[in-house]
Amino acid sequence: MSKTNRGNFFEDFEVGQVIRHATPRTVTSGDQALYTALYGSRFAVQSSDAFARSLGYAHAPVDDLLTFHIVFGKTVPDISLNAVANLGYAGGRFLAPVYPGDTISTVSEVIGKKENSNGRTGVVYVRSTGYTQNGTEVLDYVRWVMINKRVIANAPPEPVVPELPAALDPQSLGTAVPLLDAANWDNDLAGSDYRFDDYEIGEKIDHVDGMTVEEAEHQMATRLYQNTAKVHFNHHTEAHNRFGHRLVYGGHVISIARALSFNGLGNAFHIAGINAGRHVAPLAAGDTVYAWSEVLDKSDIEGRSDVGALRLRLVATKDRPCDDFPGIDHEGNYLPEVLLDFDYWALMPK
Repeated sequence: MSKTNRGNFFEDFEVGQVIRHATPRTVTSGDQALYTALYGSRFAVQSSDAFARSLGYAHAPVDDLLTFHIVFGKTVPDISLNAVANLGYAGGRFLAPVYPGDTISTVSEVIGKKENSNGRTGVVYVRSTGYTQNGTEVLDYVRWVMINKRVIANAPPEPVVPELPAALDPQSLGTAVPLLDAANWDNDLAGSDYRFDDYEIGEKIDHVDGMTVEEAEHQMATRLYQNTAKVHFNHHTEAHNRFGHRLVYGGHVISIARALSFNGLGNAFHIAGINAGRHVAPLAAGDTVYAWSEVLDKSDIEGRSDVGALRLRLVATKDRPCDDFPGIDHEGNYLPEVLLDFDYWALMPK
C-alpha cells in the first residue's frame, strides 16, 4: 500500500462520512500582516488593536476571510485534491472571532453526492466546520465540488442532494462581534462617513479600483492557507489543462474583491454570513480584478442597537471596470468578464 496521498475520488465519499482534517494551524500576527500585504484590506477593526479595543474587542481579530481560507485549506487534501472545480458555497456563518494565537482545525461531513451525466465526474457536498483549540466553533459552511471518478465504469450511486437555504436568516448570524461601544466608532479612522441607515436596498456601488494579480502573490496566498490543490501550483501538469496554465485559487478572488469593496463600504467591517457564492470563470496571473456591490437587503438584529446587517451581492470582473455594473446579460447568462458572484451578510455600525 502506498504511503503517499493521491487524494480522494468521487467514489471514495459516502454520505454521512465525517473527516477530521490534518494539520491544525496556529494563526499569528504575521499571518494577518501577510494577508494585508497580499490584498491591502483596510477595515479598521481588523487593522488596529486600539480601534478594536475601543469598541469592546479584546484586540483586533484576524480578517474574516483569512479565517475562511485557513478552514478551507485544511479540507483540500481530503476533499478537493482531485477536483475539477469548486462550484459554490452556501449557509456559511462566522460564529466567533479568531485572534492571533488561536489554533484552527477543521472537520467536514459529507452531506450529499451526485454523479454527473457525463459519467466521468460527480458533485460532492460537504459541510466544513472550523474550531479553535478550545473547541469553539468559529465558522461553518457548505461547499460543493466537482470531482473526478477513479474508474469511469463504476456504477453511479443513488443521488443525494441536500436542501440548502437561499439566504441565511439575519437573526441566525453568529456572535463573532461583541456588543460594541458605538459611541467610540470613529468615522474618520474607519475611513467612511456612511453607516447602516445610509444604504438603501437596490443601491449599487462601483468600487472603482482595480488590482492586478501576480503569479507569485496568488501562489504565496494559497500556500499561506496550506491549500495543496495542484491546479494552483504545478505548471508542469496544468500547462496541459484546457486553460493551458495554473488557475488562481477562487478564494484569492474573493479576498481581492472584498478588499476593493472598502471603497464604498468602508464601515462594513465584518462578514457575518455567506448566503451563496459562485466562481463563474477562472482567473490567471496578469489579469486585473474589479468589483461592484449591490445592497440586496438590510435588517436590524434582535437585541442589538449597535449594528445592523446588510445583505450584499459582490461581483468581481476580469479586465473590465464596473461603472456599468456588469453581471448577467438579457438572456440570463453571465458576461464573459464576470469572475465571481458572492452573496453575503455584513455587519455595519448604526
